[in-house]
Amino acid sequence: MSEVLILITTESNEKKAKNIAKLLIENKLAACVSLKYIDSIYKWEDDIEETKEIEITIKSKPELKDDLISFLQKMISYDVPQILYKKFQADEKYFDWLNKII
Repeated sequence: MSEVLILITTESNEKKAKNIAKLLIENKLAACVSLKYIDSIYKWEDDIEETKEIEITIKSKPELKDDLISFLQKMISYDVPQILYKKFQADEKYFDWLNKII
């Protein structure tokens, strides 16, 4: 099967997000990391918060899920980090590339 893991998290600023992205690549936990600027609205401690964040989309191997989650729980600056993940079917060329990288 040509399954890849996509994991999405957020970070409070660009510098922290880029540092996490680079460390994921350097430590062979991800083949590619995309950063996107987002506006988030959420409830926190009985207040509605509005913040600008960086969404971090991580492309990796399904078997690295637990290592990725452990890494992100240590690195993300939030008390309750968003960590969402799902396996996806990938095009064979992309799957092969990803598996050569990590």
